[in-house]
Amino acid sequence: MSFFTKTAQLVSGAAVAATLFTATAEAETVLRGASMFDEEHAFTKTLRKFEELVGEKYDGDVTFDLRLNGELGVESDYVTFLNQGVAIDYTILAPSNMAKFAPSIPLMDMPFLFRDLDHWNAVLSSDVLVPLEDELLEKADIKIVGYTGGGTRNLLSKNPVVTFDDLKGHKMRVMGAPIQAQIFQALTAAPSAIAYNEVYNAIQTGVIAGFENEAASIQNLKFYEVAPNLTLTRHSITVRPIVMSGKTFNSLPADLQAAVLEAGEEAGAYGRELESREDGVKLQEMVDAGQLTVSEFENRDKMLEMVKPVQDAYAAEIGASELLEAVRVK
Repeated sequence: MSFFTKTAQLVSGAAVAATLFTATAEAETVLRGASMFDEEHAFTKTLRKFEELVGEKYDGDVTFDLRLNGELGVESDYVTFLNQGVAIDYTILAPSNMAKFAPSIPLMDMPFLFRDLDHWNAVLSSDVLVPLEDELLEKADIKIVGYTGGGTRNLLSKNPVVTFDDLKGHKMRVMGAPIQAQIFQALTAAPSAIAYNEVYNAIQTGVIAGFENEAASIQNLKFYEVAPNLTLTRHSITVRPIVMSGKTFNSLPADLQAAVLEAGEEAGAYGRELESREDGVKLQEMVDAGQLTVSEFENRDKMLEMVKPVQDAYAAEIGASELLEAVRVK
């Protein structure tokens, strides 16, 4: 065999190997996720379920790289990353944290929106929220692939807040969407938007006297250490979309897109059942450990009367009055 023949064979073999390597590299999809919490939090468990289900439904190669414990920042950072199509591809977000891109999206997380868990589940299992999903995709390039949540949010404070006299002027942290502040202003509190990762120190130093949250996050981040009084206002049952960057989703092959959508719906149902079931358990664990003192808020029915005009005005302002009514009657 001549030198030139051997050289040609080597070059041909190298070209075939390079082609196979490129095809393999192109076939494998790596998706990066983010969670502010550890493996024990319901959000992280739901994202793990989402990953598992995608792997089961997709015949190709897909790898997940889920970063935990706020390694990639907080939710406001995640929103920016998803919008820009950088750093992360999927996560779970509070709607209020997406308000800077899609002003109407906080309606799905508005305080006092849901009557009870059955009403909440009926809404999330329907297509009532599709107009908000469409707006989020159009304005933020963030795609909702499922809905989790299910934690009941209450007031957490340094000192007990159980009457309207206690609530008047109460300096508390709320999420960044304007409707959150408007609702608690209507209840005579003094709300302000503070970054989530600053809440612990803000209570500790007296910048605020409390905030509102669900049991899983209170326990996971040990907020009871600075705010040991929980008041059962039950003002919100959380809606937490499982989201993916629109740029990422559109770059996926059609069969992987289909797997993501199916997995998102199923993982959302799994997460809703998980968090709603765990919520009372985690709250009781903190009570039993002497970490929290729990009280009912006096005259909660008056709260509902006070906030309804604010809800109606907000929905009218964003052109969502019909949507709000559709949610209420679901």
